[in-house]
Amino acid sequence: MEEEEDDDDLMMEEYDEEEDDEIVDEDLSVDGNDDIEFEEAVIPIATTSDKQNITIPSNDDMDTSELSLDPKFIDFLPSDQVKEEEDLLLDEDNNINEGEGAEPYISTQLLKARLHDLLEDTENGSFVKMFRGSASYIANHRGTIAVYHIPGELLAWEGFPGLMDDIALTWLLGMKIVLVAGCRHQIDLRLEEDEGADRGYSGKVMMSSIRVTDEDTLRVVKEEAGFVRFEIERRLAKSLRLHGGLVKGSESLVGNVVSGNFYSAQPFGVIDGIDYCWTGFPRKVEVERIRQVHETNDIVLLTSLGVSPSGEIFNVNSEFLAASVAGAVSASKIVYFNVHGTLFQNKNTNKPVQNLRASDAKNLLTHYNMKIHPKGFALVDLDGNSPQQQVLRTPGSMETLIKVGYSMVALEKGVKRAHILAPENGALVQELYTRDGCGTLISRDLYEGIRRADVNDVSGIYDLIDPLVRAGTLVPRPKSKLEKEITGYYVYTRDGLIVATGQLKRFEGGFAEIGCLVVNKDYRKGGRGDAMLGYLERLSLQCGARKVFVLSTQTMDWFIERGFREVSVESLPPSRQALYNKKRKSKIYMKEIDGERDLDAAELWWSNQVS
Repeated sequence: MEEEEDDDDLMMEEYDEEEDDEIVDEDLSVDGNDDIEFEEAVIPIATTSDKQNITIPSNDDMDTSELSLDPKFIDFLPSDQVKEEEDLLLDEDNNINEGEGAEPYISTQLLKARLHDLLEDTENGSFVKMFRGSASYIANHRGTIAVYHIPGELLAWEGFPGLMDDIALTWLLGMKIVLVAGCRHQIDLRLEEDEGADRGYSGKVMMSSIRVTDEDTLRVVKEEAGFVRFEIERRLAKSLRLHGGLVKGSESLVGNVVSGNFYSAQPFGVIDGIDYCWTGFPRKVEVERIRQVHETNDIVLLTSLGVSPSGEIFNVNSEFLAASVAGAVSASKIVYFNVHGTLFQNKNTNKPVQNLRASDAKNLLTHYNMKIHPKGFALVDLDGNSPQQQVLRTPGSMETLIKVGYSMVALEKGVKRAHILAPENGALVQELYTRDGCGTLISRDLYEGIRRADVNDVSGIYDLIDPLVRAGTLVPRPKSKLEKEITGYYVYTRDGLIVATGQLKRFEGGFAEIGCLVVNKDYRKGGRGDAMLGYLERLSLQCGARKVFVLSTQTMDWFIERGFREVSVESLPPSRQALYNKKRKSKIYMKEIDGERDLDAAELWWSNQVS
């Protein structure tokens, strides 16, 4: 990436000298009670009795930062209730009264219908508006690697051909695609005839165990994995030629689906006295071979069958395989399709929750005492009757929680973002190329290291901003004033050193001011200024302030590049207008935040700049 200018990541806003106690300086702590909803499917997991010495994290390990969502408020919405609540939600959408600075209400059903409205209504320019709004996403995704996990159930879905068309479209728009196909559904159907056999060794998948792939089961796995592979190849090849087209005299837009041994596997072995036979997990991903396929403009397709160096074939968990491959090839994103169509929703407000930071997802998994074993299966405690355990026994909840778990595996391996999508027509395109999206986004915590300042940070903040005060860029802030206003400051620390700081103040009318935004000169070029700005913007949104403004005399272009526009003094809230220093003549820049997806788009852009 091209490097940014020298003053990138060095931003500041000048509070006027007269401002002080009169400014509304409310406590910006947030409860983090935006809620989420889930569903469930029968997937290979293991109870705590299978975990050997694996430790499930306790609730004491949860992240409790100000942007965190409290998992106690997270609820699961069974898929069969979504349709029943549609009319009620639509009524609430029509009658809701928005509070000052409140986030616009969008029901789950309206969210799902938004893509249809945008694509179908072309007379009033909706399509043009949508396409223009997609430009930044197309640019950000072009040339990046995406891993899609395709559950076997989707092959029987009536919208499956459309999904292949959408995958082909993402390829046409410049993304490098890896598909990982699961066939658990097909295997289960084949093994249903063996209901009377010992479930521990018949290959049946139960919520209390992982699949034991014996010799008979391995034969079934081979057959069904082959069926799924060729069915996806057939459908996707047709879509690639339909949407990519055959350009006369050029082969540049012709793509193929290439499958093969792009990874090696190794056996589980014996765990808790059970020989898992030909059940295995990924050993090594052939990254260079995948890159060679992508260089020829082709798509890579992997199945759950992995070959060991000795020539043995092992049955690998496809969700874990997708996460492992995504991490190995440094994918920008991984997409899991949620078979039950679960939509995450706040149980108190019925508002969809479409965004989870990695720490939120970790808190959620900790709350339900679930983690992913290093060999790829899930560990969850179902040996009890607690509220959490009862939730996990409801249809859909386990599937969603498991996909959150595998998403976390991918993020921990370096993937930037994970998406969990319901199988809705056009969902993939809407999620990747529109601001509003339609699924759940789990992103790496780019704000790690940022926290609210305390009195122990006063000296560090003073030393950081003092050179800029002496240069006349910032107004003087004596230590006594910093100590008095310290709860409004946030710091970015690295190994105990404050490398960036910023101040946030709230005003009436849904306004918030960001000030004293400074990055240590030795730590610029690393996106820390953008991270601090994004963190303060998210805090503002959570606190109901949708209009964020800054005052600047030196770094105006930096803010303009990040969506701020110059406004007059009269655009400020009245209490801030009264404190404006006319002698200093600071320029005022304001930004209106429509929602978290606006911030996600900005985060995607600046994270790509420092990659």
